[in-house]
Amino acid sequence: MAVCRPASLWGRLRVEGLDALPESGPVLVVGNHDSHWDPVTVGVAAIRRRQIKALAKSDLWKVRGLAPVLDGMGQIPIERGAGDADALAHAIEELRCGACIGVFPEGTRSHGKVLRARSGVGRLALEVPEAKLVCVAIEGTTGYTRFPRRPRVSTRFFEPAGGQAQPDEQPTELAARLLAEIRQLVPPAGPGRGRSRSQPSS
Repeated sequence: MAVCRPASLWGRLRVEGLDALPESGPVLVVGNHDSHWDPVTVGVAAIRRRQIKALAKSDLWKVRGLAPVLDGMGQIPIERGAGDADALAHAIEELRCGACIGVFPEGTRSHGKVLRARSGVGRLALEVPEAKLVCVAIEGTTGYTRFPRRPRVSTRFFEPAGGQAQPDEQPTELAARLLAEIRQLVPPAGPGRGRSRSQPSS
């Protein structure tokens, strides 16, 4: 996070609602995913209260020199789109030990399109009901591609208006509910744009 902080300073990162993020105990941080910079941005925004262990695509461990950094941060590799049971089991174990886990329910970057929520975050929440759900709306990270023009990046942490996970909710329903609340605040954005032209701002 210390290494990544200069990028956040360049992006003029604004952080709102950090009080919604508990300083201890199991937490699931659920966010939108429009840019490669989203995990870094959320991690830097949250670091004053928690270190977030993200479920990250396993291909990142193949990037030269990056694997030790990811391992040192406690990140959890997952095979994207494969329903990786081992990764989810690892995340469940970490949650039960009181970790803060970050999940992007869309499973991949939006590229400015509306994507469906995948069930993983719902499965985690229902498997560890004591974990608190915190949403984060991330905006402006797609602007990093417009270098040397500086982006304006923001994160807003908040508790879901629809409440915490309910025992009778299905994993897919819960994931869709959380993503819908986030996307009401931040419509999908493609590379180089702050907002998608096809999506109105709330």
